[in-house]
Amino acid sequence: MGDPKKLKKQYARPRKSFQKERIDMEKAVVKEYGLKNKREYYIAESFIRRKRGIARSLLALALEERLKREKELIDSLKKVGILRGQPTLEDVLMLSPTTALERRLQTVVYRKGLANTQKQARQFVVHGHIGINGKKLNIPGYMVTTDDEASLKFYKKELLVEKKAHKKNNSEEKVNKVKEEFDELIEAEKEAEEASSTTEEKKE
Repeated sequence: MGDPKKLKKQYARPRKSFQKERIDMEKAVVKEYGLKNKREYYIAESFIRRKRGIARSLLALALEERLKREKELIDSLKKVGILRGQPTLEDVLMLSPTTALERRLQTVVYRKGLANTQKQARQFVVHGHIGINGKKLNIPGYMVTTDDEASLKFYKKELLVEKKAHKKNNSEEKVNKVKEEFDELIEAEKEAEEASSTTEEKKE
């Protein structure tokens, strides 16, 4: 069972963390999403990597079993708002870490206009000013479900926040640019993972 006091590590560091391109992109994401450190990004990256790994493993199953487990996987991702509409396994394989970062409580607070910046949103969350369904939440990395999002608001007392739309728009443009760059990097990593999996299968 293991020591209950020693929590299991929730993330894995990149194999080639010394790449300048990756370092620059990670810094940009940490800044744009107001993350405390790169560890919070690695948690999101590991979460998406696990989901993509499950999706790849489903492709090797018999059709009936695959359809059943495919629905379970997609429903779990739709529940937290990472996927919407009528997605397929291909959509799961195309996910990037930023899709998980978008569902963090801190980011959702910012996107809903309850804060002017990501850092301000994090401050509101940590200081206990944000609640869901009337319950206070002070964990910036909490994954907000689609059901919870509708009831997300200030906890008890509403804070007066001066709207700064122009800054928000500029920030969104930067985020979109970072997303595009990350998608390219993640796509290259996915190809490397698939190539590695194919090589291991041939050896077996």
